[in-house]
Amino acid sequence: MKSVNLIYGVKDKPGFWKTLLFAFQQVLAILAATIVVPVIINGSDAGVEAGAQMSQSAALVGAGLGTLVYLLFTKFKSPVFLGSSFAFIGSMCAAFGGAGAYVSLGYLGLILGAIFAGLVYVIIAIVVKFVGVKWIDKVMPATVIGPTVAVIGLSLSTNAIGDLFKGSVMTEVTNQVIKGGEIADAVSLVPTASPYIALLCGLVTLLTVVVCSVYGKKMLKMIPFVIGILAGYIVAAIFTVIGIASNNPELQIINFGLFANMSLVPDFTFIEAFKGISAVKDFNWGAFIVTIVVAYVPVAFVVFAEHLADHKNISSIIGEDLTQDPGLHRTLLGDGVGSMVGAFFGGCPNTTYGESVGCVAISGNASVVTIFATAIICIVAAFVAPFVTFLATIPSCVMGGVCVALYGFIAVSGLKMIQKVDLSQNHNLFTVSSVLIAGVGGMVVNIGAVTITSVACALILGIIVNVISGPAVKKEQAAKLENAQTEKE
Repeated sequence: MKSVNLIYGVKDKPGFWKTLLFAFQQVLAILAATIVVPVIINGSDAGVEAGAQMSQSAALVGAGLGTLVYLLFTKFKSPVFLGSSFAFIGSMCAAFGGAGAYVSLGYLGLILGAIFAGLVYVIIAIVVKFVGVKWIDKVMPATVIGPTVAVIGLSLSTNAIGDLFKGSVMTEVTNQVIKGGEIADAVSLVPTASPYIALLCGLVTLLTVVVCSVYGKKMLKMIPFVIGILAGYIVAAIFTVIGIASNNPELQIINFGLFANMSLVPDFTFIEAFKGISAVKDFNWGAFIVTIVVAYVPVAFVVFAEHLADHKNISSIIGEDLTQDPGLHRTLLGDGVGSMVGAFFGGCPNTTYGESVGCVAISGNASVVTIFATAIICIVAAFVAPFVTFLATIPSCVMGGVCVALYGFIAVSGLKMIQKVDLSQNHNLFTVSSVLIAGVGGMVVNIGAVTITSVACALILGIIVNVISGPAVKKEQAAKLENAQTEKE
């Protein structure tokens, strides 16, 4: 599996200052997704009803500590960062405020849910340890995993393009909606900036990344996202200053007002959970545990599919099969226990990040030391309010420009996995096409409180098609072999 073109391999150690710079680039790549999950929960109906104030800084600490746990379990052989998982947003809402009478547990529900989700990974890891991983290659060959990885990138494309047209300065807009059979006012936040000014900032970011990656010398080639984000941020800052000076909200891209409300110390989830522990008296634990299990456990199985796809992808990038060494059981344990730790501090279960994988691929830097430094920076930065606030002020359009490159590379990485697949065989053709259409088409299945994402649906459908059509291929190959032997005789 070797033959890869990396500037720094997994075991390589760039110099101290280079490592810091590369780690900062990883922080920028994973930042938006990691800190936006708490924001979504706080703004959800369940979060509002429960008075949720999940901390973005705490989410950074949770992601950093979860990644350190993952690195320890994988023996520092897998250059992947763990961040807040979007797949568990519905589960977190159920644990926080969507469980009716159980809302009083609040933050404690988030921790318990993450523990149950992590235990699913631990159980699967134990099974894999004793059964092995050969069954995975049979059930999920390149024709299944390749297009699934592509779907992960493509499914994120609408987020990237949507962000390209958004600034970060928001204004309240009131609309009338029908709620409970009655007309009510609904307040929503919309960007004040012109979408075309935001698009310009995003394109400056994207094109700077492209130019640095294609034409840059060794160092520029390795930090294209740092240069791209700085270029986009400077352009956005110029428009914002002009907009403030001329009192023109359409030019205001960056929300500098965030510096006025900086939180000096992260509000850790476990502290908030222990504050509300007194509410546990006379509590219906049985019903609550069932609610949490139903909300979290099925999603954990769904995220397992994404875990596998991400590790197949990073394995192809670094030229080493991580499911063999350090082993899928170790990556699962690292991911599962890392999720528990992440939720204990930040409330959000963690997952392996495609953004991090894309950053490794595009920069050519797979050094696990960089991932270690990224985790440390996230933990330390969470206590440096001005730094965290600066990161939070990076406008959506700038991050959208970066994500066009990152998500696109994830999609291309998946397609590269099927380069050598013979698509003239109907077995392969139908398997690949089923995964792509289900994933890109947004096939989502809701079963009660559980949502099976388009990525998981695509993977499951691909497995089914592969298993059903597989015997026909073996029959065809056996017939060809028999004909060849007959001709020799």
